Amino acid sequence: MGVEGEMLARLVAQAEPDMVMIRALIEEASELGAERALARLGLSDRRAAADMRELRELLSAWRDAKKAARGAVIGWVVRIGMALLLLGIAVKAGLVGLVKG
Repeated sequence: MGVEGEMLARLVAQAEPDMVMIRALIEEASELGAERALARLGLSDRRAAADMRELRELLSAWRDAKKAARGAVIGWVVRIGMALLLLGIAVKAGLVGLVKG
């Protein structure tokens, strides 16, 4: 447990009978933990909000690109399937031999 954790434990022990103090301590500890987590992620500076917006935009663009690529692949598979079906019908009907003629 770090220095902040030990200090928090002492403060909670002192504030045990006072619920308002306990809530304030919890709020303060939560804020400290959030700041520490953001710092570890490299998101504690002023540019963090802009960085997160940019990451969200990139993620959205990536999802849109995946959706468009999937649609294109499905479209090409359907076209190839239809072309093969038409070719099979042409062979069965004997139309392929007429073209060589």
